Amino acid sequence: MEIIKNVRQKMPLVHCITNYVTVNDVANIVLACGASPIMSDDKKDVEDITSICNGLCINIGTLNARTIKSMFIAGKKAQSLNHVLVLDPVGAGASRLRTRTAVKLMKKIHFDVIRGNISEIKTLAGKSGMTKGVDADSSDEVNEKNLEATVEWLKDFSRKTGSIIAVTGKIDFVTDGQKCFVIRNGDALMKSITGTGCQLSALLTAFVCAGKENSLEAAAMAVCVMGLAGEIAKTHLAEYEGNATYAKRIIDAVNNMTDEELEDGAKYEVR
Repeated sequence: MEIIKNVRQKMPLVHCITNYVTVNDVANIVLACGASPIMSDDKKDVEDITSICNGLCINIGTLNARTIKSMFIAGKKAQSLNHVLVLDPVGAGASRLRTRTAVKLMKKIHFDVIRGNISEIKTLAGKSGMTKGVDADSSDEVNEKNLEATVEWLKDFSRKTGSIIAVTGKIDFVTDGQKCFVIRNGDALMKSITGTGCQLSALLTAFVCAGKENSLEAAAMAVCVMGLAGEIAKTHLAEYEGNATYAKRIIDAVNNMTDEELEDGAKYEVR
């Protein structure tokens, strides 16, 4: 397995239309994995920028009328160039604007990967997800009792959309409609910082750009990398250090991770 090495050799350029809460961390995680980020969200700029990139990550975390136009312009251009397209439907279900925009993006643009928490993905799949702001609601939590049923409806949603569906939470899922990676990396402390989901969507875009011929595996390993980075970062925290340092340690962990560490530390099964 040389997935990380492949990203560092190919150094894909990733166009991110992301939110202003986490934009700096998103750029840094893309750099940490060996790819290059470029942030651009003006409608007069996004066509040119996305044309020179390998992939586009659209994140609706701080959605507004200006950036919605840019998302459609960039998405259509990237699609016409057969670039990798990833959608992060942050907060879908929390407001009508977010839900309508995410659904319309899915109708107008084909995304290679749609990544969100379980409530966001349930909302897009028409299953009445109970989004709690930008976080998943506890009533949507996946556990061992409903795990198999979750795998099945996620596969079904993947087949209907033609997209790889990635869901992250206590247990992560990545499916192309045929196979589903069930991933158990990560640490509870990751919930104490903002932006790990946003970072993962951009990281995932870079991995799929570099491993387009095996998109499912590339997407699944990106999810493993992020979770494993959370585990490694925690081991490097000193007693007095808190969530601010932890966020930086996660980026450091991605930057220093090798394929051997990923192979040893990735915890997943395929169903």
